[in-house]
Amino acid sequence: MNWIPTSWLAWAILSAVFAAATALLAKVGVAHVDSNLAMALRTSVVVVFAWAIVFALGKHGEIRTLDRHTCLFLVLSGLATGLSWICYFRALQLGPASRVAPIDKLSVPLVIIFAWLLLGEKLTAPALVGGLLITAGAVVIALG
Repeated sequence: MNWIPTSWLAWAILSAVFAAATALLAKVGVAHVDSNLAMALRTSVVVVFAWAIVFALGKHGEIRTLDRHTCLFLVLSGLATGLSWICYFRALQLGPASRVAPIDKLSVPLVIIFAWLLLGEKLTAPALVGGLLITAGAVVIALG
């Protein structure tokens, strides 16, 4: 399995590529169906896919070792994901993917701010400038 990336950067780039594919495929898929139904179908596929990976890698036994704190935050994260996807699919149904996706990416500067405020991560000048540039870019694309 030498082809599997080992750095966070490689995984992040792959995530961006798949997120772009997600936006384009979802835009076509949501064209003739209720956005909530489309999101539910997509989520069902994600659930089956995720559990298939867990079982294929033999990680399902680790469920018994999870503490309440971990479970609480994973459940809350799942709820936030669901709310995000509901909003995203409705936005895709109503607007062009090329404008919806950049606004969705405002999550990046929000994560920078919240990670600093809530997690105590260091707010560096490059992160601040990058977050401002992402914000400016999203606004320019959305208004263009």
